[in-house]
Amino acid sequence: MRILVANDDGYLAPGLHALVEVCRSFGEVDVVAPEQNASGTSNSLSLHRPLSAWRADSGVRVVNGTPSDCVHVALTGLLEHRPDLIVSGINNGPNLGDDTIYSGTVAAATEGYLFGVPAIAFSQAEHGWRHLDAAAETARQIIAEVLARPPSAGAWLLNVNIPARPDAADLPRQVTRLGRRHASEPVVRQFSPRGDPIYWIGAQGEVREAGEGTDFHAVAAGIVSVTPLQVDLTDHAGLPGWQRWLAGPSG
Repeated sequence: MRILVANDDGYLAPGLHALVEVCRSFGEVDVVAPEQNASGTSNSLSLHRPLSAWRADSGVRVVNGTPSDCVHVALTGLLEHRPDLIVSGINNGPNLGDDTIYSGTVAAATEGYLFGVPAIAFSQAEHGWRHLDAAAETARQIIAEVLARPPSAGAWLLNVNIPARPDAADLPRQVTRLGRRHASEPVVRQFSPRGDPIYWIGAQGEVREAGEGTDFHAVAAGIVSVTPLQVDLTDHAGLPGWQRWLAGPSG
């Protein structure tokens, strides 16, 4: 068993090293992580500058790019062997609902999935690394279970959110769908020392859809949320309407 571990909080993040220790109990582990915190970078790749990689004292291979860069470079030239599983995290904070679109943690796992490798993104549902040991044990249990009973023969992609509690490993688990948020808050406008306007991205929007069956609902109820993801963004339900639109008034 070969496992590739990545994250978006950077190569020094406690959550990364906790997940690495978990994965070492399953086989050979390679770690490729960003040089700096790359939260919110989504699936971006660095196409207009070269990337460099170096090995930290901890043994982590460090890439001066995004989480997707890390996995892409690992799979297409940095590693000698193709991994059997890719895991990302443990993220410092939740990746629920619309957060998954922006998440670098989820993006690292998604990049592996695009290459046909099963992948799991792990996040703690609160910031601050409280009870990280319990989250790591939860990750260990989930990895063991999916390796023992793979959900499908091909590649699959899971987004796991773990309540930040000391009993996280004993909490029930639920397969969920993504909830939704309201639009983000307005930007925060400030001025540079030279008087030029600068803008900070506003806070994330409040939860809009958190009904039973969503990842928001599960985590709020003290349940570990396991959401299967896919990359197909096609609006399948809307296809007939668009086909009628294309056919015109007489269609």
